[in-house]
Amino acid sequence: MNAQSGNFYLDIPVFGDFSKVVDDTVYRPMPDDWHIGLTDVVGSTRAIESGQYKAVNMAGAAAISAVMNAFGHQNFPFVFGGDGVSFAVPGACRDVAAEALARTTRWVEDDLGLSLRAAMVPVAEIRANGYDVRVARFGTSPAVAYAMFSGHGVEWAEAAMKQDRFAIAPAPPGARPDLTGLSCRWKPIESSRGCILSMIVGPADTTDEAAYDRLVSEIIALFETAGRGGHPAPERGPDFGWPPKGLDYEARAAAPKETRAREKRKIAVVSFIGWILFKTGWKLGKFDPTHYRRMTGLNTDFRKFDDVLRMTVDCDPDTLARAKSILEAAKAAGTIRYGIYEQDAAIMTCIVPSLESDDHLHFLDGADGGYALAAKMMKAG
Repeated sequence: MNAQSGNFYLDIPVFGDFSKVVDDTVYRPMPDDWHIGLTDVVGSTRAIESGQYKAVNMAGAAAISAVMNAFGHQNFPFVFGGDGVSFAVPGACRDVAAEALARTTRWVEDDLGLSLRAAMVPVAEIRANGYDVRVARFGTSPAVAYAMFSGHGVEWAEAAMKQDRFAIAPAPPGARPDLTGLSCRWKPIESSRGCILSMIVGPADTTDEAAYDRLVSEIIALFETAGRGGHPAPERGPDFGWPPKGLDYEARAAAPKETRAREKRKIAVVSFIGWILFKTGWKLGKFDPTHYRRMTGLNTDFRKFDDVLRMTVDCDPDTLARAKSILEAAKAAGTIRYGIYEQDAAIMTCIVPSLESDDHLHFLDGADGGYALAAKMMKAG
């Protein structure tokens, strides 16, 4: 990614108050020559209902990992949506990103048994159809800022992808993306307040933008009042489990079938050492497990905005009841469309470039279907 195009995103000031996701002043227009990349697991609801929710999350995060590794870990805007992702790259980097997506769709089919739809949509085409793409940077810690999208252009691009427009075909059989750093070793995060709620809230087709923004602000404020914005992970960070439940998926990401058994043993040994360090608090070289765990909690994307509000939060029965009441009233008034799904725990899928830096990324979703099943409710109306 060249310096000039990369600076557009990195030069956007970072904001730290999540309620500003509906503040137009924190967003910047995406350059016309950029492209929006998207993925979506086809039939994700059926896959989740058959117990493949971890595979679905892995397929979504894999696209980010593949593109990130193709660019040498340079920053670019992206949003993880559970069963898919959206991201943006300069036009000069379009082909590199498309190749990473092609390899990812092949890997998802061959190694996860799922079908991943992918597309690359020109921002200029989005604007030609009357929509916009604007991007902001929300800082969760001094080392990590997640992208937020507005302008409804990403929504339009997703709809176009599902009509098989701008499609990226899978790479030839046997092709693999570079998924270095993709892992899932943390234990599921159980609710400490009552339930883990996955929620998607979008504007109704004919709603007044100002009314929608007020509703989003009201929902965010509700969970801020309930404590830490509804963050499911404790302040010290999540718990590390051994053997990690995602061991098999991590091995599939790391190695082809011929060497996968050996890779699985290697991951098991390394994660066992990690489990000991997290259990005891012992440091190993520059690795401080207490600091790393705390940063994991800070770097978790439990709330985000990409034309719609997405949150996976821990809430008590009273907050849950109030949230449902607010959402139902806004839906009845024609302001929003929404979907929610309640479960007992959240799960995390991670991208860890290095254990010695603080820029590791952690994507949160509900453990029993999360965003995908909330989207199912949203589509059903």
